[in-house]
Amino acid sequence: MIEQRKNNAYRKVNEELILLYFEIGKYLCELIDISEYGNKITTKAAEFMKNNYSDVKGFDKRNVERMVKFYKTYKDDDFALSLIVQLSWTNNVLILTRTKSTEERHFYLQLAINENYSKRELTRQIESGCYERYTLSLADRPQTIAGLIPYNKSAPSTRLLDTYSLEFLDLPKDFSEQDLKKAIIRNLKDFILEIGKDFTFIGEEYKVKIGNHEFFIDLLFYNRELSCLVAFELKLGEYLPEYAGKMSLYLEVLDRDVRKEYENPSVGVILCSSKDKEVVEYSLSKNMSQTLISEYKLKLIDKKLLEAKLSEMKPLLNNMQQIMEYRFVSC
Repeated sequence: MIEQRKNNAYRKVNEELILLYFEIGKYLCELIDISEYGNKITTKAAEFMKNNYSDVKGFDKRNVERMVKFYKTYKDDDFALSLIVQLSWTNNVLILTRTKSTEERHFYLQLAINENYSKRELTRQIESGCYERYTLSLADRPQTIAGLIPYNKSAPSTRLLDTYSLEFLDLPKDFSEQDLKKAIIRNLKDFILEIGKDFTFIGEEYKVKIGNHEFFIDLLFYNRELSCLVAFELKLGEYLPEYAGKMSLYLEVLDRDVRKEYENPSVGVILCSSKDKEVVEYSLSKNMSQTLISEYKLKLIDKKLLEAKLSEMKPLLNNMQQIMEYRFVSC
């Protein structure tokens, strides 16, 4: 009870602080429009706070300017107004200053709330282009897997991506699949941060038996949002069609012998260092496959490249999202 009340008090104090900054931003924004001082108002406001409220932190000129931008950005955004009060000012500033569109802001606002991100975690997701990578992945997601996730304009708890950023593994120049797997296990917290906190780790080299033969799944997770088992297979080189056959075998045995009656069919993710999209299309049936073929990168991807690719594919992705929304509402 003590901890619950403490948390409630913290949330209430944070909410009041965010509302205060929003109101100050509104007041100064309106004052700038009618005053002869113009943008110098923020300097005068910071000086006023320093002279009259020296014991109150957070009112330097830079932060006061952010309050004005904060108000201008969200004043007509009803969706965001309910979210900003649930985040710290630090995380709000990160999203405010490092995003370029309303959709991207909504994505990170919801993601930070869903995952209860710290400043470090949120910074890493923005720098790794999580929004761009997730949006681009919609085009490559098999319909069977897309059907498991209800249409959602904001960020999902599960990120089944076309490209995963594993820069945190700090692997040597020449490494094996075993090295890759062990590095993921050592950095499991960061790996789950990348794939989504709704993933629960079950085990490495998870043994399944078929007849007299034993097989070992590299990494096995359970996903709460999808209500299913998710098998990860790790490959060093380019994707090869035979990988899909092996994954199909794993998913079949998981569905028959491991999953519960109330759970959805298992999903497979084959992580390769590269892939040829035409080979992927030929080797997987988009209507039947429960397998994703994803790339992993050991260095952060240039966000400008992701943004350019997203801009090119925006018309296609917008059409796909409209179809997904229609299907979800119809259901």
